[in-house]
Amino acid sequence: MANMQGISVLTRAHDYLREVVAAAPEGAWGVPTPCSEWTARQVLNHARIDQQAYGLALTGGRPDSDPFQPADALDGDPAAELDKILSAVADAYTRLPADAEQVPTPLGPMPLAQAAATAAMDAGVHAWDIAVATGQGRRLDDALADGIRPAADRLVDHLRDAYRVFAPARQPRADHTSAEALLAHLGRDPHWTPAVR
Repeated sequence: MANMQGISVLTRAHDYLREVVAAAPEGAWGVPTPCSEWTARQVLNHARIDQQAYGLALTGGRPDSDPFQPADALDGDPAAELDKILSAVADAYTRLPADAEQVPTPLGPMPLAQAAATAAMDAGVHAWDIAVATGQGRRLDDALADGIRPAADRLVDHLRDAYRVFAPARQPRADHTSAEALLAHLGRDPHWTPAVR
């Protein structure tokens, strides 16, 4: 049952990322994001390559580019390119045996539900980054945040310390929603808005 819930969390995160990318205004891809050194284009490319890495890890493969050096350019139709990758990843995870105790991931072997939630964390949080950067009202859903939170609690401090891939955690507030608390844990200001020019 936990494994199917993990797949459901991954599917919801993928849907959120698809919606945000499809709704981003064409001229907005060069805007700054909560990932302070990356544009919306770079966040999209990072998310795309990371999701590709989760899918390829199942067969021993690796993406042909570094997700932490994402290009600041988009080729073709970004939504269609992303959809191909997300569909392949979801299909690969769905085909795994429901009782799989360990599956390969870019971060090493994990139980299936944790692996799916970890991939969902990446997709969901970067969808939020793009949504707020491009002026969309599509907020991270509390139910999705609740599905991601166990993976974040297990992994983020280690990833932050070992690889410096997250900003320092922010202090959660008593009035934070589940999504806002998750974003703060991941080093983001849950109320981030683009700087006024």
